[in-house]
Amino acid sequence: MIQNMPEGVDSKFRLVLLIARRAEQLIRGARPKVESDRPMKPTRLAAAEFDESQIRWGLGAEGGVFETAEEAAVAEDQDLVTEEEAAR
Repeated sequence: MIQNMPEGVDSKFRLVLLIARRAEQLIRGARPKVESDRPMKPTRLAAAEFDESQIRWGLGAEGGVFETAEEAAVAEDQDLVTEEEAAR
């Protein structure tokens, strides 16, 4: 699991929300950014991606966990976590 807070993440709560959003993207078909020798649940995989700084994210109107264009094409109806949603 994540030992250090990724750069720019201001709270554990926000980190949990970002990991949950990334896990949803993985469930919808996004490609994992880390390799594993054994199957991992989407939440563990998302946490590993954040731990290895493989995930781009941001705050604001377009904030959230960003997918590449290729991943976005695979995942339908893409929603991003906004700062307002993360604050809830």
